[in-house]
Amino acid sequence: MLLDIITVHPRPNFQLDLEFQNGERRRFDARPLLAMKPWTRIASPAVFNLVRVEYGTVVWPGEVDIAPETLYDDSVPLVSLSEKNR
Repeated sequence: MLLDIITVHPRPNFQLDLEFQNGERRRFDARPLLAMKPWTRIASPAVFNLVRVEYGTVVWPGEVDIAPETLYDDSVPLVSLSEKNR
């Protein structure tokens, strides 16, 4: 199942908070990718923080992207504060 990304927010330590079209919010750790091409080009916080959503996935300047299915499969759910307090 292919789910588009609706929003992305860069976090410290090369993490991304993602919202998918099904309403799920998840956190993706990009650090394992940063030693491989083409992701070495986004391995500085200044560049990493330029992330944006285009065509249902996340992209950076220079046409660097990560497939939405990778973002979903390799991320963990974000639990909201209201869910924690239940």
